[in-house]
Amino acid sequence: MTKETKTRYYQALRHMAQTMSSATTARGTLRSVIKATARAMEVAGSALLLLDPDREYLIPVAASGLSDWYLRKGLLNAQKSLPEVLEGKAVAILDAATDTRLEYPESAAKAGIASLLCVPVTHRGEIIAELRVYSRQQRQFSRRDREFLATVADLCATVLERWRLEQALPGGPTAPTGAQMPRSPSPIAPISFAHPSEEEFARLLDFYRIDWVYEPRSFPLHWEDDKGSEMFTPDFYLPELDLYVELTTLKPRLAAEKNRKVRRLKQLYPDINIRLLNKKDYHRLLAKYGHGPLGEAKVEGIERVLLSTSQIQGRVRQLARLISRDYEGRQPLLIGVLKGVFCFLADLMRHITVPMSVDFMAISYYGENSEAVQITKDLDTNISGRDVLMVEDIVDTGMTLNYILRYLRARDPASLRVCTLLDKRVRRLIEVPLDYVGFEIGDQFVVGYGLDYRGEYRNLPFIGVLNPELREA
Repeated sequence: MTKETKTRYYQALRHMAQTMSSATTARGTLRSVIKATARAMEVAGSALLLLDPDREYLIPVAASGLSDWYLRKGLLNAQKSLPEVLEGKAVAILDAATDTRLEYPESAAKAGIASLLCVPVTHRGEIIAELRVYSRQQRQFSRRDREFLATVADLCATVLERWRLEQALPGGPTAPTGAQMPRSPSPIAPISFAHPSEEEFARLLDFYRIDWVYEPRSFPLHWEDDKGSEMFTPDFYLPELDLYVELTTLKPRLAAEKNRKVRRLKQLYPDINIRLLNKKDYHRLLAKYGHGPLGEAKVEGIERVLLSTSQIQGRVRQLARLISRDYEGRQPLLIGVLKGVFCFLADLMRHITVPMSVDFMAISYYGENSEAVQITKDLDTNISGRDVLMVEDIVDTGMTLNYILRYLRARDPASLRVCTLLDKRVRRLIEVPLDYVGFEIGDQFVVGYGLDYRGEYRNLPFIGVLNPELREA
């Protein structure tokens, strides 16, 4: 394990300990711990799954980085989903698509989950829950990874006991552990939205794979005899953004009461981030994505979101940390091939902490009236003796990158590495070296974040799968 990883794990455990000693609720503590776990292990998501009192099913009680639709995909049977965990074993899955110990493989594929690690959560000698982390790239979890996650599981057991005490559940300290632990509503139970606009907003969040919780918390606004006489419950909480959202589609004069409550909440709880969307804001938001009375159609041509904005930005930061570590003491030259790479390269270079420079080149592509690939814009920099990092948006067949690498090697750089945001390995014809990979994707035609189809879609902030019917048209 690298020094950077050790430091990251240490800092995460310290943060968790500080959170546990704070005045926040047990459930709030669990959410903070689970989120810190995913961040420290540099994985896409994490979840704490509680065994129900009958020890038949696993129910999510805290999660980070996983969309609500994935958490509500169906109850997990504890005896069928990684049953070895109930025997006290840590279980690592390298390939979620082929491992038969996992339930709902289709949902895992849709969520882009490639590998996962699961450890038991034990309280008083009995397994009461499971702690899982999910990776979007195939990953061999190390012994240190397992030890770190097991330590977090011990912390979760302590918080769950605190939760039992907070809720004053029947049974007392000597009752069977399973009966003492909190029971969460089934994650697949249908949500009863108070207004159709809330349901439509939830669908919009699901489409863009933004995690949300409906009516998660009530805030006291006024008190009488030390008891809350007026409460306010925001409609949505977006964990990734740490943002509460309250919708109102009422006329302005009727929305005054909600405005008053939001202002009061901000005064009493200045650390709470809340946004009120009035009727005009709400319709404009929907129209931006082609929905509602101001929109004409859905996001035309996009079948589904493959990688959300937050996923992309999180991975870009991780790649930048790795590059900064590997080029410590050197000044790399980043080279991008126009045009698709410009979004990725611009974001990547902003997070690199070592001195660096950048240059661009352009080449002709098949079907552009040239008989063979050729350089249409050469580099402005002499790369002889330089440490060169080739930055790509996507590598599929490998033919283009193979040509570019041969061209660059002939100019005698001191070193030459490759960083790509997307690796479509299933389409590979020529093996090319990839030193840094953002995401490995399947055989799908993707657009957005610089990638285009016939010159369009480059400006989408996410990466989406293009509707096959559009390409066949």
